[in-house]
Amino acid sequence: MGRRNDGQVTEVLRYTAFTTTPSGGNPAGVVLDAQGLSDAEMLAIAAELGYSESAFLFPTGERQYRVRYFSPLAEVAFCGHATIATSVALGERIGQGTVHLATQAGPVPVEIVPGPAGDITAVLTSPPASTRPATEEEIRRTLAGLRWSADDLDPAYPAHVANAGNDHLVLAAATRDRLADLDYDYDALAKIMAELGWTTVHLFWAESPAVFHARNPFPPGGVVEDPATGAAAAAFTGYLRTLGHLQDGSSITIHQGVDMGRPSLLTCTAIPGDTRVKVSGTAVPIP
Repeated sequence: MGRRNDGQVTEVLRYTAFTTTPSGGNPAGVVLDAQGLSDAEMLAIAAELGYSESAFLFPTGERQYRVRYFSPLAEVAFCGHATIATSVALGERIGQGTVHLATQAGPVPVEIVPGPAGDITAVLTSPPASTRPATEEEIRRTLAGLRWSADDLDPAYPAHVANAGNDHLVLAAATRDRLADLDYDYDALAKIMAELGWTTVHLFWAESPAVFHARNPFPPGGVVEDPATGAAAAAFTGYLRTLGHLQDGSSITIHQGVDMGRPSLLTCTAIPGDTRVKVSGTAVPIP
């Protein structure tokens, strides 16, 4: 529960997304009715929870909501895992069907459907995805912050800045061991990301053309690492499609959070004839 300045109590739900167990996935705070909350109050709730993001909903019509996302440090335009968590929480209360979310990054429809084990799966359609090559200076500074060298990168996947609601630097690790051994300079990377407006750095290793392992440093949110990042996954899927590594209508799976002890599974599909991406996942309440 969170207490507002007017003394009223706001119900704050806790869900973890992209997992079927409370010990996995990425936790998010969810406020299904945030009417009357100020920006400072929403930020305070997010900071008290300490999760990478929390979602605050403002009902605007039948199955329609305006949503705002806050990390412990600042507001974020779009957050995939908090959207999945919120949609599952909604589905448990209003049933299956489509909900329409208005985010600062644009409209995000979410399909709430039955999951394979009788649970609920949420399938969000991301904001439009785009990507551009990273500059040599961006790569050099980021590698220094990560304490990586150019030899640690996989040349089959060039470094890009990808977007599907937020900017993410995409870097491919040459080996799974390189990805697993993540010990970066938090302050240095935080400075670079703040200057360039990046939300996370999406580090990944390609197990196969359709299966990837990822880690996402998230200093701008006050978090060392994100265990599941739906917005970065959508941006990454758009990146793969632009580079010709993924065909329209094809799907990939992303394993994230494994090295943190919070395994997460994200499924992403490139929508035919559209720059947007579908991101699917489950979520469960945190006791």
